[in-house]
Amino acid sequence: MFKLGGAELLLILGLALLIFGPSKLPQIGRSIGKGIREMKQATKDISNSLEEEEEA
Repeated sequence: MFKLGGAELLLILGLALLIFGPSKLPQIGRSIGKGIREMKQATKDISNSLEEEEEA
């Protein structure tokens, strides 16, 4: 996809801190992590489904 370096990540974190405040950042991080986990699981399920279809 695209690569982010250390400076870019710090800039994004700083902007998020200014926009949402320090009390909301943990909640936002958990939500993003949960979304990524669900996306990975859905991708894995689709991949397994396609493999089963190929075998049949």
